Amino acid sequence: MKTYEIAVVHGDGIGPEVCQAAIDVLKATPVANALSFVEYPAGAGHYLKVGNAFPPETHAGCTKADAILHGAAGIPGVTYPDGTETGIEFGLQLRFQLDLYANVRPIKLRPGVTSRLRDRKTGDIDYVILRENTEGLYAARGNGVNLRDELAVDSLVVTRKGIERICRAAFELARKRNGAPGDGKRRVTCCDKANVLRTYAFFRKVFDEVGEHYPDIEKDYAYADAMTVYLLERPEHYDVIVMENMFGDIMSDLAAATVGSMGMSPSSEIGDHHGFFQAAHGSAPTIAGQNIANPYGTILSAGSMLQWLGERHNDPRLIDAADLIERSVEAAMMAPDGLTRDLGGRATTSGVTALVVKGLANGVATAAQ
Repeated sequence: MKTYEIAVVHGDGIGPEVCQAAIDVLKATPVANALSFVEYPAGAGHYLKVGNAFPPETHAGCTKADAILHGAAGIPGVTYPDGTETGIEFGLQLRFQLDLYANVRPIKLRPGVTSRLRDRKTGDIDYVILRENTEGLYAARGNGVNLRDELAVDSLVVTRKGIERICRAAFELARKRNGAPGDGKRRVTCCDKANVLRTYAFFRKVFDEVGEHYPDIEKDYAYADAMTVYLLERPEHYDVIVMENMFGDIMSDLAAATVGSMGMSPSSEIGDHHGFFQAAHGSAPTIAGQNIANPYGTILSAGSMLQWLGERHNDPRLIDAADLIERSVEAAMMAPDGLTRDLGGRATTSGVTALVVKGLANGVATAAQ
């Protein structure tokens, strides 16, 4: 039986709590014996201790691991001399160093959860944001210019290679899905500001070129400012949305709020050889250690990790376990005590974890019968 090494970086704030919840869930799956967890330090807390937010041993461990699981990172006020946060160094550098170019962020309104949008129900919102993860404005981190504290410049850079591969990933993903909830059409929407900046006009041009190879998938377009409205007014129209790095960061946070909260938002950062999995939310230090953080996003990210590993290594055991986690999460959300405070309930982090683990046990028993 193949064993998969998982590099675990708990991080800051609520990171250790939600990360441990995900590990507890993974250890309750039928593939627990196939997973080996190795912990590594990184984040703002580690920076305060040793002056390094992303130590070399963590980089080496993540590089050799089969997958990486992360809690959350960052502590407000813990910054470099230039004012940028230290805690996010781990995630940002990992993206560039391991070439994790596709940030996959599913947005799904699940059973038991009330949308912030009036009259939306389960099934009305189900799309995926694909955020290009290695280029765009964020690639300028550490390379911008602050001239005599009078002028600051960061550059937005995109390449044909980078755009082609994220757009190809978007169209391939659309082929695997069931289409937009509103009309069932398999559709990829390009979100940009092609009407203003050449970088985004180039992004759209390459998107169109890639789309020509997918005649079975509808091509769609939206300017980023308009998209902030469309995601509120007609979320059922969307299936897969592809966009530049910074737009993807902002838009996916907005989208997460429409399906409950940031705590509901899993995230996968995937390259050709490596995968990094964490919830899309931050470290929420004001509630750290209180056992009230929402662990669903991280648990679902762990499920995505199993799905990715299973597909990558042709291991159906992991794919089945990923599906079991998905079903157990939805069963937990529909339980009377299955919603955390951000979702309008009173459930604790440990309580939610116990519900998901219970669902896994029931699912295993059912499958065994």
